[in-house]
Amino acid sequence: MSAPATSRLSRRAFLGRTATGSVALVIAFRQDGSAVLAQEPQEKKTPNPFDAWVRIAKDGSVTLTIEKSEMGQGALTSLAMMLAEELDVDWKKVRIEQARTDPRVYDHGTGGSSTVRTMWLPLRQAGAAARQMLVRAAADRWHVNPDACRTRPGVVMTGPRDKYLAYGDLVEEAARLAVPPFKSVPLRNASEFVLLGRSVPRLDIPAKVDGSARFGLDVRVPGMLFAVIARCPTYGGKAVRFDAEKTKALEGVRHVVEIPAQAEGGFTAGGVAVVADSTWAAIQGREALQVEWDHGPARDESSEALHRRMEEALGQDGTVCRNEGDALAALGGASRKVEATYETPFQAHACMEPINATVHVRADGAEAWLATQGPQWAQDVIAKVAGVGADKVVVHTTLLGGGFGRRYHADFAVEAAQVSKAVGAPVQVVWTREDDLQHDFYRPAAMYRFTAVLDDAGRPLAWTNRLTSTSIDGFWSAAKNKPEDSEIEGAANLPYAIPNLRMEYVQAKSPVRVMWWRSVEHSNNGFAVESFVDELAAAAKVDPVQFRLRLLAEPRQVRLRKDDDWVIETQRLKGVLELAADRAGWGQALPAGRGRGVACHYSFQSYVAEVVEASVEKGQVKVHRVVIAIDCGRAVNPDEVKAQMEGCVAYGLSAALKGKVTIADGRCQQTNFHEFEVLRLPEMPMVEVHILPSQEPPSGAGEPGLPPLAAALGNAIFAVTGRRIRRLPIRKEDLA
Repeated sequence: MSAPATSRLSRRAFLGRTATGSVALVIAFRQDGSAVLAQEPQEKKTPNPFDAWVRIAKDGSVTLTIEKSEMGQGALTSLAMMLAEELDVDWKKVRIEQARTDPRVYDHGTGGSSTVRTMWLPLRQAGAAARQMLVRAAADRWHVNPDACRTRPGVVMTGPRDKYLAYGDLVEEAARLAVPPFKSVPLRNASEFVLLGRSVPRLDIPAKVDGSARFGLDVRVPGMLFAVIARCPTYGGKAVRFDAEKTKALEGVRHVVEIPAQAEGGFTAGGVAVVADSTWAAIQGREALQVEWDHGPARDESSEALHRRMEEALGQDGTVCRNEGDALAALGGASRKVEATYETPFQAHACMEPINATVHVRADGAEAWLATQGPQWAQDVIAKVAGVGADKVVVHTTLLGGGFGRRYHADFAVEAAQVSKAVGAPVQVVWTREDDLQHDFYRPAAMYRFTAVLDDAGRPLAWTNRLTSTSIDGFWSAAKNKPEDSEIEGAANLPYAIPNLRMEYVQAKSPVRVMWWRSVEHSNNGFAVESFVDELAAAAKVDPVQFRLRLLAEPRQVRLRKDDDWVIETQRLKGVLELAADRAGWGQALPAGRGRGVACHYSFQSYVAEVVEASVEKGQVKVHRVVIAIDCGRAVNPDEVKAQMEGCVAYGLSAALKGKVTIADGRCQQTNFHEFEVLRLPEMPMVEVHILPSQEPPSGAGEPGLPPLAAALGNAIFAVTGRRIRRLPIRKEDLA
């Protein structure tokens, strides 16, 4: 998931600070591998809130403060495991704390399945450097060569009788030593790993079980008020008049404040905020406002109108994003031509914890408590609202009740800052479920027109794909004039060996707000591309698995762009396809009425193949089993990888079978879960996850399990019914 310029995702760093009220080993490191040593004065009782730090206390405990947001993906545990492995510390003594936001130290964005991937080396190097310094301190005390020393969890040992010193006893001496260059610090070999590669229980679970965990909605600060906002239901509309006096007469209502829309950095809708002593009082006050809206120029937008514009767009020449061979010439006069059009709708994020933000704007700065994936972006926009420098804004990141890309945005932080500034008090702005669905930034709608030619042996000679969508970059970065940049990955970098390939993109204009959704463009592209591949296999009368394996037979590297660092290794994609098919029992008999479908996809540097078993009865689809094979490099915590795959299945099936956002009269028609349905517990299939062993560095796991799912399901439905699924969500009329 890419980020806007305001979030400055280019930097990765980590800083170590001291223990509260005690001497501690402090290590700071940056992306270039350099490191510095620092030590807080003994009298300092609390750590500097703007730094991230590693802390080894005299009792031997290790505290890791990290900048990544925990939204159920297990980031806190994985990062702690990487540090603890190289530090050689007793896992039972590892503690985690959330960093406050300081862009001078590092970037805080959590998205794009990047947390483990980007922190794999820095955290291990930090742990190894700390261990080396502790060994040196012990060697100096014993007057021996450091090579004569070794570590065991939490201690340094030497001599045949295993004389030892605990890490906590060495802190003061180690803190006076120079930090070795990180790039020169030897790291453990994989054969020596004690923690990495094990399924370690997550560190955030106990607090979630006992109720002590704090999410955004749990925040309470002295003097806090609560607010809800009446926003124009149509995109770009605004309030003309409202009854503030009637609302303020209600018990518990304190203020009625009009806030303007803001495009720069936030894309907020503006509206009328009702501020009260409780959320319920604020909601009651909003109902009494009787707002008259100017619905603006978008009032005529509808899903039907967008569908027509997208069909027209597919008839236009587009920006050529990949062109190999001469696909257009190969199409001319071909006798075995296969054509299909696919379509996907807007999708809402529907996080279980509705959007919220608590902000206190003061004359000298601001403080915020946010369930956010992008605290640094939030810090910047709050600073602009408050009229202060970003260094005067303290952002506390809480646990997130789901993110999926929605909580990377900063619109909710802007609104809370606007209201707090207006009323002069800390304010928690709460979005109701209706607010959340109707004013989301949706996954883009997309439409594809595929044409392919098969030779006499059933091999594809040519492939063309013209894609149109309501581009994310087109919405956020219109001035850049490259709307295709956020839309083509997973479609333009087709991994299959086809001699003539052409992929084009045409932007579909719409006032509907769009943004990243779990796996971004891969969720649309994975469905459409892998469904059409299956159509070609059927037309060639070749088994779908064997058809793909033939096209992946020759090891190749495929890049989206010539200078792209993310390279598809086709052999790795082939590996997960073979593993998933084997574990699913591909080719073996199924119970009557069931079918299997397969799909594979590369995203976020990971390779995933999925086999779905499904049946159709009386117009209802039932998914019985999903078998997933993933190659995500080295799995730091296999149980977390499996949990992410299971989450992708639940989230992906919700979009494939149930949820969609439709637009009429310039507004979202869905209001709550009775209209925007999600998968229920009894509908969840059995999920089997198989992790391909790998010596490669870790890659993404939070999103790659989603893109192949809808295609594999659609392909399974074809195996049962002979009907192709070319649009989502699956409708009853598409099954018969």
